Amino acid sequence: MNKIKLTAASVAMTLGLLGCSEPASNTQAAAQQQSQQVAKVSGIDLNNIDRTVRAQDDFYYHVNGKWLEKTQIPADKSNYGSFSQLYDESQKALKEILESAKSNAQAAPGSDEHKLGAFYASYIDETAREELGLSPIKTYLSEINAVKDKAELPALMAKVLSQGGNTPFGWYVNNDAKNSTEYALYVYQSGLGLPDRDYYLKDTDKFNNIREEYQQYIEQVFTRLGHKDTKQIAANILALEKAMADAQWTRVESRDATKTYNKMTLAEVDQLMPQFELPAFFNTFGLELKELIVSQPSYLQGLSEIYGDTSLETWQQYLTFHFVNNHATLLNKDMVELKFNFFDKKLRGLEEQAPTWKKAVDASNAVLGELLGKTYVKQHFPPQAKAKMEALVANLIIGFEQAIDDLEWMSAETKIAAKEKLSKFTPKIGYPDKWKDYSALQINRDDLLGNHVRYTQWSYQEMVNKMGKPVDRSEWLMTPQTVNAYYNPVNNEIVFPAAILQPPFFNLAADDAVNYGAIGAVIGHELGHGFDDQGAKYDGDGNLRNWWSESDLAQFEARSKNLVEQFDQFKPFEDANVNGQFTLGENIGDLGGLTVAYKAYQISLGDKKAPVIDGYTGEQRFFMGWSQIWRRKYREEELRNRLVTDPHSPSHYRVIGVLPNMPEFYEAFDVKQGDQMYLAPEQRVKIW
Repeated sequence: MNKIKLTAASVAMTLGLLGCSEPASNTQAAAQQQSQQVAKVSGIDLNNIDRTVRAQDDFYYHVNGKWLEKTQIPADKSNYGSFSQLYDESQKALKEILESAKSNAQAAPGSDEHKLGAFYASYIDETAREELGLSPIKTYLSEINAVKDKAELPALMAKVLSQGGNTPFGWYVNNDAKNSTEYALYVYQSGLGLPDRDYYLKDTDKFNNIREEYQQYIEQVFTRLGHKDTKQIAANILALEKAMADAQWTRVESRDATKTYNKMTLAEVDQLMPQFELPAFFNTFGLELKELIVSQPSYLQGLSEIYGDTSLETWQQYLTFHFVNNHATLLNKDMVELKFNFFDKKLRGLEEQAPTWKKAVDASNAVLGELLGKTYVKQHFPPQAKAKMEALVANLIIGFEQAIDDLEWMSAETKIAAKEKLSKFTPKIGYPDKWKDYSALQINRDDLLGNHVRYTQWSYQEMVNKMGKPVDRSEWLMTPQTVNAYYNPVNNEIVFPAAILQPPFFNLAADDAVNYGAIGAVIGHELGHGFDDQGAKYDGDGNLRNWWSESDLAQFEARSKNLVEQFDQFKPFEDANVNGQFTLGENIGDLGGLTVAYKAYQISLGDKKAPVIDGYTGEQRFFMGWSQIWRRKYREEELRNRLVTDPHSPSHYRVIGVLPNMPEFYEAFDVKQGDQMYLAPEQRVKIW
């Protein structure tokens, strides 16, 4: 999933499209049905429909064309759509909470209210930031420059990482993917300044230009720090990162759950990196490890050589640059603008910075998310929304079970295993049952950079504290105010934060059709991640274990390959296409999720016929609900970046790439051979 919002304005009108099958007519029976459900609206914004585009030719532009035509991307955003609109509403709500906390002089020191107010105040005090200039960061940089012996570098890297800097590899603690009741420590490739290894390795004018400007940006950072020979320093850092990029795995390789699970003893990993003192690195965090899981072993092996060939001085330059870069937005106006001009303007196409209050809200949310979430839920999440979602999830699970039963390609043996996994899904809706404890985190009203550093240190300590303890399955990986949803394979859970449970995803005032096509399909999408090309490798207990028969797995992979080929054909630019293999998991989630949501919608109707509202049948509104949640406009730079870094297909293709594979869509809109949305039956992909 990604970001969203929309207004669900219902306009009473009958639609007649040029060359399109007519929506169901208002017969007397239909009118009687509507009169029985007068409280419900369609949930479809008819003002956004472009009648010049046939539903059968491009359903995305048909449903969203007028919105796309009249909507301008705000100057401080790289893209804008339904997620963005809900995100904007969430930001306003969070601002009110933070402003109230900031002005509460009665808040006890160290209390939740005090922490929220103090952090927000530290961010928006731009006068103090200008007066301080670069002085807040110089203490941390002096520690980097104080090291005189390369033998001290692993411990220094660990300290810098714990303070929010970059290092050439990172680590985190999560359930052991092959023993999900225990925690394990994972090590993964990291450390690049540009968004992906392709930015360093591809020899095209676009990427060459980006590398040149990145090097210039590094020079400018060191100029402001008072260094001489900044060109050489920048060249050193770029050369180091290019060598690291060359050793790194691709994003397609790195999303393979099997290949990235490599449990080793610390001694074995140390042998992979003979030139880097790995025990010293982890000892700095207070970790005494016997085993860890390495995501990309060959990268660590290559990194060991790079580490040995690179001087202490260049590593110090690298650590210095990334520490400043990672914290530049917390410094004075000059540093904020410098970073914005390259990372946001050049790489993402933004025209101007967001207002300070928005950046302050985002920063507060990143550091104190669940403290904000507690108040947000009280003020903005009605209990009836949770109850309705629980009913939707229950129907989606029933629909998924039916979908498994209906699969003609899957054996009875594997169907039993699939349904066993389905029965063990844990839904989490709205907000956590247990909130994070921030009592050990110190927040000061006059120390913005220090607040961030202490937060990062606190976060790493939280992970260290997990080691050796039972897995806490109540933990959430998103805050309630996040406009998104996720599936966590090692807990076999689907999670829906409160902020996404609003129109156009979830509309309490709307008829069920649009809700099943929108949030229902999102629920199905997250369920579907449990059965996509990677999620299907985990069992119902969250363990990486093959529960497939050999023949069924071959069928699954063949069908997945067909979906890869379909999405590979989508080209938003002449020189760039969607990577069907990289986006496969999300595309399976979309196709399976929408298919299952349709079944669940039919289950919800029981013996009743869906009402005709605004001239559309329930089945038509179901698919329109799916299309309208994905309306989004991108700046070119942002879309190009996403094609390389985002495992989700661009919004347009999440509609026109999925629907041609569903026979139910053909029936709802009378799609026929010759229509652009038509696929011959033998070309349609059915996985779930």
